[in-house]
Amino acid sequence: MANSKYEYVKCFEVEDEVMFPNFILVWIIARKLHKPYDVNFLKLMNSCAIPVLEEYADIVLAYGFSDEYTFVFKKTSKFYERHASKVLSVVTSFFSSVFVGKWSEFFPQKELQYPPSFHGQVITCASIEVLQAYLLWRQNICHLNNQYDQCFWRLVERGMNEEEAHDFLNGVQKCDVNNLLFDEFNVNYNTLEPMFPQGSCVLKTMLEDVVKYKENGAPIKRLRRKIIIVHSKKIASKRFWNEQALLLEELGCFVEDINNVKPEYLRSFEFDSKLMPSTWIVVRLDGCHFHRFSERHQFVKPNDDRALNLMNSCAAAVLEEFRQDIVFAYGVSDEYSFILKKTTNLYQRKASKIISAIVSFFTSTYVMRWKDFFPQSELNYPPSFDGRAVCYPSAEILRDYLSWRQVDCHINNQYNSCFWKLVASGKSKKEAQHSLKGAQLQKKIEELAIDYNKLPIMFRQGSSVFWERVDNILIHQENGESSQNHGKVIVEHSDIIGLAFWLEHPSILGEKLCV
Repeated sequence: MANSKYEYVKCFEVEDEVMFPNFILVWIIARKLHKPYDVNFLKLMNSCAIPVLEEYADIVLAYGFSDEYTFVFKKTSKFYERHASKVLSVVTSFFSSVFVGKWSEFFPQKELQYPPSFHGQVITCASIEVLQAYLLWRQNICHLNNQYDQCFWRLVERGMNEEEAHDFLNGVQKCDVNNLLFDEFNVNYNTLEPMFPQGSCVLKTMLEDVVKYKENGAPIKRLRRKIIIVHSKKIASKRFWNEQALLLEELGCFVEDINNVKPEYLRSFEFDSKLMPSTWIVVRLDGCHFHRFSERHQFVKPNDDRALNLMNSCAAAVLEEFRQDIVFAYGVSDEYSFILKKTTNLYQRKASKIISAIVSFFTSTYVMRWKDFFPQSELNYPPSFDGRAVCYPSAEILRDYLSWRQVDCHINNQYNSCFWKLVASGKSKKEAQHSLKGAQLQKKIEELAIDYNKLPIMFRQGSSVFWERVDNILIHQENGESSQNHGKVIVEHSDIIGLAFWLEHPSILGEKLCV
């Protein structure tokens, strides 16, 4: 396919490869989950971690507690060519997708009220000793947080408001929390279910499994890889670690036990960067293996308006969720680009948190709204998306980026229209590809009698999602009334290459619309 004059914008993309021999860890934490200690919630989190290890062979270990999880990749992993943003976004997206899908198993009487989402970052461990220190750190945090939460939520249940409970516990020494639990609530901390004080370790191991039976009924067993959940007081201990054969094989061994760790030391291994200030941030997400996903769910070819409208609905939800920061989105097929205003300070402009939060929220919304657009089709497996962030220094270059995506939309739609017309005429997919190789698409469209201009405009131009100003409302403040523009999110299918669209909606890039 021909290149467009706008492809120069790709030079602004920055590589974020995690170099060998660093271990890759993906740490994720829920964004807005406000909850008491809940055994069903912890079981749901564990239940989501297992499919992650099943889906991605390079992940050999996960450790989680409360609303966070860390996933550890084998040392030799080449997952997504070790690009941090894609590794992080794919894992976060898949976890979010599974979380929504499994919610009703653990909370059958509670409907999921809004799309849950997670943000996170990549941790690079330069050695097995750093990995050991990281695991010790997180398990220590698990213990301390759980002590606090066990007391805090019981105080709230007894009648204190949350501020009063915080103030009360601030005056209690850490060493006295266990005594407080026992004296006030008759709770022995040491007898709590292990997943509360110890967290949950999800790992791959070799276990005997019956593969078949002999004629006399005797079982024939073979060693097979299994994923198990264990609760151990010391996951960073030499004894626990060195009992796990696959961890030794894929990650290495712990030489000696450690008892103390400095969080400041471990934070120095966070693989993160702040995106350049005063630049437009574009977060582009793409569906993972959506060719297979579309075939499995029998999408109409070459375009399925149900699938595209589902994507648009999710994009609109993202704008509403991040209303102070995202001003525009453009989508086509299984991709979407979200534009964050130049002045945004979302997550202090940390790339990892911005990418993971947006991709996670989009994914959860996609799963939750699936039935709205495919009422007769079950979601057969969790969809996922990868993402990356790119900075553009000016509105002009930003418009060129969006023009590049719209040109790509047009070219891809021409190709797909021809391809599927050839397949419908009886050609195999391989024959259709060969027929279109090197062909001038416009000429091919004429040969195949495709009335291209009569195809739905959404197929030809993609979808633009943005805030439209509705009216001027008065905000009542203590020092008087102030005026503020109020808007709503709309989806249009417009030419965004020319200036007409931008002149008609100057508030998008001018940042005059306050929502």
